[in-house]
Amino acid sequence: MRRMESPVADGDRRVADARLRPFDVASRLTVPTRPRTTHAARRCPIATVAGSGTSTAQTLHFAESYVTEDLVLRTARSLAHEVGLEAVTAGAGAALRLLAAAGSARAVVEIGTGTGVSGVWLLRGMRADGVLTTIDVEVEHQRIARRIFTEAGFAAGRTRIITGRALDVLPRLADGAYDLVFVDAEATGFAACVDAALRLLRPGGVVALNGTLAGGRIGDPAARDVETVTVREAIKAIRESEHWIPALLPVGHGLLAAVKC
Repeated sequence: MRRMESPVADGDRRVADARLRPFDVASRLTVPTRPRTTHAARRCPIATVAGSGTSTAQTLHFAESYVTEDLVLRTARSLAHEVGLEAVTAGAGAALRLLAAAGSARAVVEIGTGTGVSGVWLLRGMRADGVLTTIDVEVEHQRIARRIFTEAGFAAGRTRIITGRALDVLPRLADGAYDLVFVDAEATGFAACVDAALRLLRPGGVVALNGTLAGGRIGDPAARDVETVTVREAIKAIRESEHWIPALLPVGHGLLAAVKC
């Protein structure tokens, strides 16, 4: 889960205290709303075929709200905002659940636990005996996620929560043992995480990267900031690789999904 550009003060991290009382979910549902913005349709510099139409704000809003979130997910999202994180949107979460369900995923790796929003979506698409291995450097966030997973009805054995840097943890995971790898991290780590996913996934497994629209700048040839250029290079490398069959899904902040050949 990526950190928001304007994180809240450290004092607000009290929500992650291990002594947090059991969630009163009904009192945690005030989720700030943000104005939706659209960007002029431009041809993506890495695209091979120009788009045939322009999505309107109403269409995008409808797509994002097509699958609704329950009390647990809305609580997790509110807590993410409190600690300064930007969780996957409902549309992206639904896509992750779909990918997990379509692949009958039993073993999933998540890079970026956050407060458990994407983890709940993934678990709800996985097999009933599936295990989510989720990695994050922030133990306070993971304490919240652990409680969210419990509130969502998942037994402790359904999750393996590892605190640490993804690039330190991933080499310790078994080769070819996973069905899906979800990357919700800074763009600078995309390339390394994709390389790791290639080793971790079984043939037919899926890697999914969150944030691949680079804040709406990915299709603007004039956008040359570091993040946008890094994202362009990462998704171009996947598109041109013989190891992946990719698709860039315009949900949430952009979700690139690729199947390992």
